[in-house]
Amino acid sequence: MKIKSVFSHSFEKYGKVLKGYDTKELIKKLNETTKKPDNAVIYEPGDTGLESLSVAEQFSVNAYGGMPVQVGYCNGNNTKLNCLEYHRGSEINIPADDMVLLLAPLQSVKKGRLNTNAVEAFFVPAGTVVQIYETTLHYAPCNAVKNGDVSKKGFRVIVVLPRGTNLAKPELSEIDPEDKLLWAANKWLIAHPDSSEAKAGAFTGLYGVNIDIAGN
Repeated sequence: MKIKSVFSHSFEKYGKVLKGYDTKELIKKLNETTKKPDNAVIYEPGDTGLESLSVAEQFSVNAYGGMPVQVGYCNGNNTKLNCLEYHRGSEINIPADDMVLLLAPLQSVKKGRLNTNAVEAFFVPAGTVVQIYETTLHYAPCNAVKNGDVSKKGFRVIVVLPRGTNLAKPELSEIDPEDKLLWAANKWLIAHPDSSEAKAGAFTGLYGVNIDIAGN
């Protein structure tokens, strides 16, 4: 699978790289206080230590125009697509390690279904502040790929989202077909049949190859 740069023209429809934020202290605290599993991925929507730093307020005021945000993390090792999700509102990722993002346009989803051949891969260098638009399907990061080799180092990634995202799914009566995709608060999810999320009851709408950057 061809892996493009997050600084390339191809990325512009999915998001943009934000400038001017000093994230050194944020990344330092992430590395010092959070675990990174060798064979799994962990996610925390909000972390009080990360949210206590001044840059968290800058994201709220500058990047989100004064809206309340949560600052959490996604850490581990992963090479597969498995699922795609989207939110109402952009997501900001700041990797402490090089990583790869697998992305697709929400506009390509038809009746909750998407062919995985619509997915593109983008390399994100450590320290880059990346905004992912709300119309961009995404999921857990993948380990970095350099010169055709997949890193065994894994990743730690800061994740900034509108406050309340990815918390417990609200009780709802389905009034629109999209409601079948709601998996958590402000989290619409489309799973591949091979994923653990599909086995747990997530809406199965991805078809085609379950992309593995280590093998295709």
